[in-house]
Amino acid sequence: MKKKLGFLSAGFLSLGLILGACGGNADTDAEEPAGDDPADTGEEQEEAAGDHLTDLQLGTGSTGGTYYPLGQEIANVLNANVDYDGFNVSAVASGASVDNLGQIFRGEMQLGMTVHIPALQAIAGEGDFEGAVVDNFGFLGYIYPEVMQVVTTEDTGITSIEDLKGKRVAIGPAGSATQSAARLILEAHGIEDGDYEAFEEGFGDAAARIQDGQLDASFGLLGLPDSTTSELSLQREVIILPIEGDALAYVEENSDYGAYEIDAGAYDFLDDSVSTVTAYAILVASLDQVSEDLGYEIVKALYENAGGITHPQGEHMKMENILNGSEGLPIHPGAQKYFEEQGISE
Repeated sequence: MKKKLGFLSAGFLSLGLILGACGGNADTDAEEPAGDDPADTGEEQEEAAGDHLTDLQLGTGSTGGTYYPLGQEIANVLNANVDYDGFNVSAVASGASVDNLGQIFRGEMQLGMTVHIPALQAIAGEGDFEGAVVDNFGFLGYIYPEVMQVVTTEDTGITSIEDLKGKRVAIGPAGSATQSAARLILEAHGIEDGDYEAFEEGFGDAAARIQDGQLDASFGLLGLPDSTTSELSLQREVIILPIEGDALAYVEENSDYGAYEIDAGAYDFLDDSVSTVTAYAILVASLDQVSEDLGYEIVKALYENAGGITHPQGEHMKMENILNGSEGLPIHPGAQKYFEEQGISE
């Protein structure tokens, strides 16, 4: 990505925290008994950081978004179908894409859902990861298409993204791909930080506050259709603001997001299609803490049993889609083994 989108201002994943995971951590060092050889301690810490685990944490997103409920179902499918001694996975709420990659880097999570664009930024040390390369994760598989939905209501009088200047706008949770994309989209429309009142709301909370008149608009990089938007439309006259023309060209030029048309049939309240942008949601795993064998079993169990997922976005998890979003990313060796076994190649 060509624009720096404020990784250091995200508040939850500072450069210091990222780099602290690479070497001697002050808190960890303080717990070592006095008199230990520093070199030995460092070797022990490095070895511990690379230990493979079987009781895993899957980072999802905020409870009102797509990641959290879909992640719960992914965990259920894995727990029911992975035949591996000691295996268990728990899906946990998080700040989503950037947060999940950061927690995998620090060894706090082993699996994570993310948009493919922050993942590309992470391995390059760019965008939200400016100055801190995060590369200890590998691609497992594609999940679904993420679609940016900029939502407002008719009673606000807002009819374009340019109208968001001076308004109360939810830009997505800290650490989410939504927030990074929202800032870029606003910038593409000539709106800078400080030109609007920003709220780092979860998607469900944002919809509730729009309904109550406490917010004017919200950004959400979500599955289509999004349940919170559908529910909001039952109470308010909902409008999805378009990203088009020069602004769309700017977003495409300065990121890996692609143009997308939300079909009028996606929501009952839409009369016409709406131009926006899209990216891939993918599943990644720690290269340090998830072994090749377990990675293989996870991919095999998930994609051969994805029909058991009832969430609407689960329909995209088909073998013919499995490599979507993998280009430019490291592949987890377990996933690579499965892809080769199935005759699937990049």
